[in-house]
Amino acid sequence: MNFAVIGAGAWGTAFTIHLSRLNHTVTLVPRRFEQALAIASTRENTDYLPGLPLPLSIQLGHELTPVLMEADVVILACPSQALRETCERVRAHLGLATQLKLIVSLAKGLELGTHLRPSEVIAAVLPDYAVGSLTGPTNAAEVARGKPAAMVLAATRTGAFLTEVQAALSGPTLRVYTTDDVAGVEFGGSLKNVYAIAAGCSDGLKLGDNTKAALLTRALAEMVRVGVALGAKAETFYGLGGFGDLVATCTGAWSRNRTFGQHLGEGAKASDLLAASKSVVEGYRTTESFAGLCKERGIDAPILGEIHRILYEGKPPAEALTALMTRELKRE
Repeated sequence: MNFAVIGAGAWGTAFTIHLSRLNHTVTLVPRRFEQALAIASTRENTDYLPGLPLPLSIQLGHELTPVLMEADVVILACPSQALRETCERVRAHLGLATQLKLIVSLAKGLELGTHLRPSEVIAAVLPDYAVGSLTGPTNAAEVARGKPAAMVLAATRTGAFLTEVQAALSGPTLRVYTTDDVAGVEFGGSLKNVYAIAAGCSDGLKLGDNTKAALLTRALAEMVRVGVALGAKAETFYGLGGFGDLVATCTGAWSRNRTFGQHLGEGAKASDLLAASKSVVEGYRTTESFAGLCKERGIDAPILGEIHRILYEGKPPAEALTALMTRELKRE
């Protein structure tokens, strides 16, 4: 199968390596021409995935027209706030893309202002194509190295081709499941970044394992409550796109969102951390999006609310913890 991966951050690069390992034809398309040249010459993405060579079978592209002309599946590996602009660039070069059947998002977050999920943004800009979302507990470097993992592929249109894509993405080191609950996997993939910031704050405050276990348990309950209120299926959040992704992102030392939260717990300011970060901390803007959406819909999300106060109102993480611990007592 022919894949075009648009976006050469850590995850886009890692997934390209995975697809190449399965002997697919795959083209990686960095946003910047200079980055494309650097990766092509060194066969390594030193900015985002250093130490992991790109096989010679991986093609590097920059001009979208020839890349899209050959693609069966396009995978959009860009931050959620850059997704609309990326889709608009794709739309401008689709004239000869006669083989394209599916566009898959790897983004995890809601669009600011509209509160649209990634698949909804794609459908709004590219309405003539089937849209999917691929998510799960996956660290980019581990996937690139071929360590075993599992993901879930959700799509707006099911059928024989989705089954073909599921088989094409799967192999000895990655098992892909499918679902029709696109909303559930996208809400889960977005919200887990918010709760990873909370878990990081707990680590930064050195609160211990009891605190983190309680936090993750209540975060999962809150994730289900928020997701169901927004139209998702409850059972989706107990799968790879919900609980699985939550555990990995809240506990992994590699997690940007957890590390960001840890530094907050240690006393750093969000603005300073964001300014110094080369990679996007998706949970920061996702917290803003979900806080606005929950307020509009009247959804009770106390953990999310406290993280929003930490990030946007400068509330000390220790005070946020006290606010959560002293809420009105209730049944589980």
